[in-house]
Amino acid sequence: MLDRLASLILPRPKKILLAMLIIVLAVGGASMGLADRLTMGGYENTDTESHKTEKILEKEFEQGRPNLSIVVSDPRGVDDPEVTKAGLKLTQGLADNKHVANVASYWSMGKAPSLKGESGQQALISGRILGDFDEVNDRVQDLEDEYSGKVEGLKVELGGTALMNFENVDQSAKDASKAETLVFPLVLVVLVIIFGSLVAAALPLAVALATMLLVFGLLYLITFAFDANNLLTNVTTLLGLGLAIDYSLLFITRYREELQRGFDTHDAIRATMRQVGRTITFSAVTLAIALMSLVVMPFGMFQSIAVGGAATSLVAAFGTLTIVPALLAWAGPRIDKLRLIRRKPRPVAESSEGGWHRMALFVMRKPVPLVVAVLALMTLLGSPVRDLNLRLPDEQILPKSAQSAKVAKTVQEDFNNREAQAMQVVARDIGDVKARDSDITAYATKLSALPNVARVDALTGSYAKGEEIAPRTKLSEETYGTDSSTYFSVVPAVDGLSPKGEDIVRDIRDADSPFPVKVGGHPAISVDTFDVLTDNLPLALGIMAIGAYILLFLLTGSLLLPLMAIVLSVLSLSATFGSLVFVFQDGHMQWLVGDFINTGAINWTVPVLVGTLGFGLSMDYAVFILSRVKEEYDRTGDNELAVATGLERVGKVVTYAAIILSLVFIVMLTSGISYMKALGLGVPLAILLDATLIRGILLPASMRLLGEKSWWAPGPMRKFHDRFGISESAPPVPPSSTADEGNTSERAVDRV
Repeated sequence: MLDRLASLILPRPKKILLAMLIIVLAVGGASMGLADRLTMGGYENTDTESHKTEKILEKEFEQGRPNLSIVVSDPRGVDDPEVTKAGLKLTQGLADNKHVANVASYWSMGKAPSLKGESGQQALISGRILGDFDEVNDRVQDLEDEYSGKVEGLKVELGGTALMNFENVDQSAKDASKAETLVFPLVLVVLVIIFGSLVAAALPLAVALATMLLVFGLLYLITFAFDANNLLTNVTTLLGLGLAIDYSLLFITRYREELQRGFDTHDAIRATMRQVGRTITFSAVTLAIALMSLVVMPFGMFQSIAVGGAATSLVAAFGTLTIVPALLAWAGPRIDKLRLIRRKPRPVAESSEGGWHRMALFVMRKPVPLVVAVLALMTLLGSPVRDLNLRLPDEQILPKSAQSAKVAKTVQEDFNNREAQAMQVVARDIGDVKARDSDITAYATKLSALPNVARVDALTGSYAKGEEIAPRTKLSEETYGTDSSTYFSVVPAVDGLSPKGEDIVRDIRDADSPFPVKVGGHPAISVDTFDVLTDNLPLALGIMAIGAYILLFLLTGSLLLPLMAIVLSVLSLSATFGSLVFVFQDGHMQWLVGDFINTGAINWTVPVLVGTLGFGLSMDYAVFILSRVKEEYDRTGDNELAVATGLERVGKVVTYAAIILSLVFIVMLTSGISYMKALGLGVPLAILLDATLIRGILLPASMRLLGEKSWWAPGPMRKFHDRFGISESAPPVPPSSTADEGNTSERAVDRV
């Protein structure tokens, strides 16, 4: 197939490039509406109890999670008659807005203590902005303009999750623009250092740009099938950019190697397509399978990233295997024009004794002590992972300067108020609600006595610590009851997203009740989310591991090498997760990654995404290296020599690729969003650990210890691989090169 593709491209490179340009521009132009289709959604599973409870509240009670908070301040004190009058007027004005519901304030709730600041000079107004995600986003902007500064003579500050979502999307767009501004110059500098020529350096960037535009078109289609979170574009854009450059780098490096062997331009491209084309295709499929494992995670955000990321890897491979050979065929020797760095090219035979070759030989002479040293370092880096805490996102993912984050901090510190994290306990179809007063009172009293519960509001009044603190009112009857259903609002005394907050949800669900109940609210969503994650994660990991194992077996024909590659990848990921806990959970080294709000936990999406991307990209590099080692083993039949020569041939490329891909992701550290910073540290760390300590030391040391058993497979499996496996045989080389390589091989064998 790759030979046919080369035959299609080489006679007509200009036509191929023109056709690709038209396709890229057409697809890229069709994706102009992508930004408008992205949401902050996709984090919740729609089959959970908490989600169903939320829908019941919206449909039967016209209630929902509060997404609007306004802090009102006045030096006269919130109980001052003039302030009270202005506060009621402010509350009524907000309630009169047709797009806002469930408005309540310190003054309208009979001066409820939980809505009054400790200083006595602040009070809280809460409510819910109606509409879907985009409508709420538009409406919160209007409300922020209206309720900022002085209103009714009072100082007001607007916050809440609605503003958080708007600021998150806005910050993400700014971060993406900043990342693109930083990453292209950085990558161009590295490529110039690698290739020496400005023209050659620009070629991978051209492929990357084409890949990104094609991916944007695919992402636009994906938004019609999944809840496409705004994180989708950040991840796939950087992934597409990095992969396109990596694949192009691998292709161009091998192309130059074939030119040094004595081939002309077209023959060198054909040889490269046969060799590297298979590697790139195999690598893209391996990464796509790793990413597609996220499809079994029943969250729209993960599913959209799974499909988008898999499509990105395949598009990057397709773009490389069409655009790069066409550009090379068209440019020919002109690819080295505008040379900024002059290097004397070394013959292929001499290049086989470079730094990676010498390092591989050194490692294989002393495999045991080096393995022990690296394992000790990995264990040290990974040790903090034992204390990993996961958390759903809230206002604290944003920079400290964000308006919603500042209001959230004020509410938390000055009010000790958890109203926005209240749990809703719904009792549906219980008969005549008026006849169940005693049951409702008894149940509300029981709930208020549970550990870490601050208050329970019910149809019959409010309760705390097992006692009534406020009698029933007309408002409580209208809010918490219908003819046949009722619900209870359980306000936590602790952070509802902390382990103690989640314990309240479990206590409520375990408590005896006089009627069947369902529990919703932010803490319940947290519990249900992690339960779903725990239930589905083993399947996702299984698909990822089995898919990688099968593909690596088809590549190597060995039963042990795929297992070794997977174990080594897990080892590097463990060290990465430990480092993330050390920095983002424990709060160390903020000077390095930038300031963020430390919650004592990590956003729950970070380990999933870092693990998937890290594993997929580590398998990517495993394919790069093992395919070349297999090629050398097929040629020489010598395991140690194949490892040394294979690493020398492709080790430098893997190092460059890891540096470039790390640069692409590390710019995310400049983001103002904490979980983006975590991705900006986690993904590059996983890549660099894998490309250096894992592939540079543990892989050759392990293959040296295994010896010829590295390539072991039982007879039936060997026959299966011979028939269905993917092998790469080296192209014929000129006699002089063959002789030189033979002498080099003999010298290498003597050294081993």
